[in-house]
Amino acid sequence: MKKQFKTVAVGGTFDELHKGHMTLLKKAFQVGEHVLVGLSSDEFVAKMNKPHKTASYAERLEELASFLEKNGYKSRFEISPLHDSYGLTLNKDRLIDALIVSQETVKICKTINQKRAETNLPPLNLIKIRLVPADNKKPISTTRIRANEIDKNGHNILPTKK
Repeated sequence: MKKQFKTVAVGGTFDELHKGHMTLLKKAFQVGEHVLVGLSSDEFVAKMNKPHKTASYAERLEELASFLEKNGYKSRFEISPLHDSYGLTLNKDRLIDALIVSQETVKICKTINQKRAETNLPPLNLIKIRLVPADNKKPISTTRIRANEIDKNGHNILPTKK
């Protein structure tokens, strides 16, 4: 079946690969024939000042590639390190049709399209997905998983406050 776009891109740290990440990635493969996955490098993660420890690039790469291969995407993806928020999106040699984004990353995508316009590249289509809620209706996040508040599927670990 023909996909909506030839090449789409998605990026992230993908630490503690969780249901929200999986939803984002599955959407990319749903709409794109080929998916460029940008995985934040250790150096880029260090600049993000995350409020928790983050697994190494090698560990995150292994978990990400394993997930993609187990889901039958083996010949349809390419993972590359992200050293900044733009990745391959500003590269004139890479034809990208769309970005798959969450609500939290729409702002950077608008900046990407502004920078693309400055270099005479066409704007990227933005395919937005909603953040995936945990059982308590708050979004699933690595920060919440690392704090042992929820598991990777968004199920509560700590007792909920009433």
